[in-house]
Amino acid sequence: MLPTIADVLALETVRRGNPRVVAGADRLDSKVRWVHVGEIVDIAHLLRGGELVLTTGVALPEDPEKLVAYIAELSSVGASGLIVELGRRFVTELPRAVVRSAEEHGLPLIVLGRETPFVQITESVHARIIDIQLEELRASEQLHEVFTELSVEGASPGEVLTQVARLSNRPVLLENLAHQVLACESAGRDTGALLAGWETRSRAVAPAERTAYDAASGWLVTTVGARGQDWGRLILLCDVPPSPRDLVLAERAATTLALGRLLERHQESLERQAHGTIITGILTHAYADPDEAAARARAVGVPLTGRKLVSVVIRPTDPIEQALDGQAQLGELAEATAAACRDARLPALVGALDQDRVGVLLPLPPRTDAEPALTTLAERLRALWKHGAAFVLAAGSVVESIKDVRRSFLEAEQVADVAVRQPDGRPFYRLPDLRLRGLLHLLRDDARLQTFAERELGPLLAHDAQRGGDLTRILRVYLDAGRNKAVAAQKAHLSRPAFYDRLRRLERILETDLDDVESCMSLHVALLALESFRRETR
Repeated sequence: MLPTIADVLALETVRRGNPRVVAGADRLDSKVRWVHVGEIVDIAHLLRGGELVLTTGVALPEDPEKLVAYIAELSSVGASGLIVELGRRFVTELPRAVVRSAEEHGLPLIVLGRETPFVQITESVHARIIDIQLEELRASEQLHEVFTELSVEGASPGEVLTQVARLSNRPVLLENLAHQVLACESAGRDTGALLAGWETRSRAVAPAERTAYDAASGWLVTTVGARGQDWGRLILLCDVPPSPRDLVLAERAATTLALGRLLERHQESLERQAHGTIITGILTHAYADPDEAAARARAVGVPLTGRKLVSVVIRPTDPIEQALDGQAQLGELAEATAAACRDARLPALVGALDQDRVGVLLPLPPRTDAEPALTTLAERLRALWKHGAAFVLAAGSVVESIKDVRRSFLEAEQVADVAVRQPDGRPFYRLPDLRLRGLLHLLRDDARLQTFAERELGPLLAHDAQRGGDLTRILRVYLDAGRNKAVAAQKAHLSRPAFYDRLRRLERILETDLDDVESCMSLHVALLALESFRRETR
């Protein structure tokens, strides 16, 4: 950790100059990367940031505006502070314009009341910086082997924190960005006491740097993340200010945690891709021999031979409007599905089928009933999938061989397409559950069904289109209410006389009797078929 302005002011070589802070007293914790002696006014372009500038001011201009510009330029390049020795250019104090400008720019400004050899200041500060860097380097070499081994072994966060606690003999915690503790190693302390009121305490500690020590809380905090995506903080609880070795320890541990998470996500992504490729290959007959598909599945730990095979399609109920968000959502749903299969001890191939659906090929032992397995999978998935959109889980028929998997998947896709339109909360859906609606969906491309719907509803649809009416909706409300006029009027938010008037208009347009059961049944089937046609084109 680099020394701060406060650390520099505490050095004996600086104290002999009788230093006095005249501006930026609240920024004395600024880090000093190097000390630069310069008397010229246009020194800013020579700096890289983090320098503490020493000057006697002998070459500084007399014009107050130029002095203000000098301070502004130092601040703009990130100088950590300015020390001016009085006695030559400025005898007893600095011009007020200089002090005011330094205060406005947040630049620590210090004056030395006594003549002090600048070489002594630079030597002492640079010696401290180099000593710190050497100590950090030695600590880094000692810790490199430990954390490299942890990274190679794919150590869990708990194992990483155990090593940190052992090497530092201090409690260490890992939290997420919501300040929830993900892992804790108490190093012999009372865990309950460490975690008491954690979120409130943690939110109060917000260092500006990725690794910083908060003296008020005694916390050494390191941000955990990679590729610009931070996801947590590693916190080392210190009774005294941390040493350079503690800083390296915390940062190496944070890097190991970030790398572990990246590798875990990449591994999961590759697994989903591998599973999806196998499923797609089966559905598209990409494998010349079913045994090849079985071998590929067996290589990823999913045996297909000698099993009953159940195809499952999972679809979010809300439409996906943006491609990138949709891919992310579907990817998360696929990962949650794979986790649900693992929790239920159901080895399965799980992968995205397209932009809207996740596919699962579920192999079951020969004597296992599919119904309990599907129920368990649906329950586990709903328990895991808490922050995404709702979904439906549709299953195809149970088949005995890989050659029949495609037929089972097509059936599951058709069931999902129907169920996603009006889900009723079932754990899963199969073709028999859809009854008439499912049959009409399967027949939606049949010209005879389309002709039937047009014959039944054509005059009504034309009437609504020409006059901007809503009689088609009124008919649907009436039929859904079981031809109960009072209930239908209430659902349509109309008075009974007004509703009855609309029914009479419907009878005239359709030339039918709405009290006739068979006529109403035909109209209801036509409405369901029309719904299937329309949603298919969306």
